[in-house]
Amino acid sequence: MRHRNAGRQFSRNTSHRKAMFRALTANLVAHERIETTDAKAKELKRVAERLITHAVRLGDVAFTPQDKLSDGDKAKRHAAQQHMSRFLRRFAVVKQSGEDVKIDLVEKVFVDLARRFKGRPGGYTRIIKLGHRRGDNAPMALVEWVVEAGEPHKPGVKKAKAEGAEKPAKKAAKKSESSEKKPAKKAAKAAAG
Repeated sequence: MRHRNAGRQFSRNTSHRKAMFRALTANLVAHERIETTDAKAKELKRVAERLITHAVRLGDVAFTPQDKLSDGDKAKRHAAQQHMSRFLRRFAVVKQSGEDVKIDLVEKVFVDLARRFKGRPGGYTRIIKLGHRRGDNAPMALVEWVVEAGEPHKPGVKKAKAEGAEKPAKKAAKKSESSEKKPAKKAAKAAAG
């Protein structure tokens, strides 16, 4: 029995499971959105959000330039980066404008993601269900970082938000049209009757 043992096993031993989540987390940090199975996405959310929380807890020390930090703050950030690099691999290659670019994943977590989620108390990722995979009918999901209000939106997210904003305007227009038609109908009935 697995009482009080949190987390899914995925029919893997501990080292295989840890390696899988290290790879998934590195890809999420590098690409900012990945597609995986629903169960793996739910477990990945736990792992990835702990990393971001670790960086966010440093506060402004996480993304302040090195030359503006005191010796104590430099030591704090260095220790946090060392701790994170034990789990997260250091570099990844990402395509940007048709070219392969090598990025530092630990630096991206501390500089980019920690700044992005500075005032947010948690919930840094979202899971969007995509349906079932064709080959084995596994439920698939998209895991991505949550977009903040002041940040530029991703193309897919912006379009969905814009469509959602149009719907209330259409409903309001329909209500005003229907409210105009009702008095006209009543007047026509009164004239006829």
